[in-house]
Amino acid sequence: MSIKNIMSPSILSADFWKLGEQITTLEKSGTQWLHIDVMDGLFVPSISYGMPLIKSIRKRTGLFFDVHLMINEPERYFEEFANAGADLINFHLEATEDVEGCIEKIRSLGKKVGIAIKPDTPVSEVMPYLKSVDMVLVMTVEPGFGGQKLIPKCIDKVKELRIVTDRIGLKDIDIQVDGGITVDNVSEAIDAGANIIVAGSAVFAGDIASNINSFEKRLGNRS
Repeated sequence: MSIKNIMSPSILSADFWKLGEQITTLEKSGTQWLHIDVMDGLFVPSISYGMPLIKSIRKRTGLFFDVHLMINEPERYFEEFANAGADLINFHLEATEDVEGCIEKIRSLGKKVGIAIKPDTPVSEVMPYLKSVDMVLVMTVEPGFGGQKLIPKCIDKVKELRIVTDRIGLKDIDIQVDGGITVDNVSEAIDAGANIIVAGSAVFAGDIASNINSFEKRLGNRS
């Protein structure tokens, strides 16, 4: 497999009083991606941040913005998130009635396309769209809250998804995992076939640089 293992720290767990400082620490630690969770209080119970925050930090960093939309009818806002600075727009399969239209719209905006599935959504639901997206996000907790424990059955879904994508010749498609990922269990996700790793609490609690270094070692990027 030629794909690279990449950390995408979730700023949902950041200290917003120190957000700029913490993003700088991530950059100095070699981080290339930033995971930005957007929640509307409808698709998921929580409400987070939106376009103004993304636009604000976009001015200060060149990190790849991996924007995860946990919102109903996400197609209403693709253009705004693209203009705010998203590099990849990840929408939930369960949040729209027009999956193909969502993919086409994001492509038309010149952005990479991700499609996410919740823990109870089977891999079969996303299979018709695999050749049209850059990444599939397998949620390993119920979306909406940070700090949850990983649901083991979701790792089996990652494995199933990687087997399917390899079989149909999509060996370079990214598979992302998000939810309950720690240094202690990240190897399970990698071994199952995930290569984009989202972690929030496990990155931002304590020494960020040290936490990133520990993750990168597990991902095989550092000795």
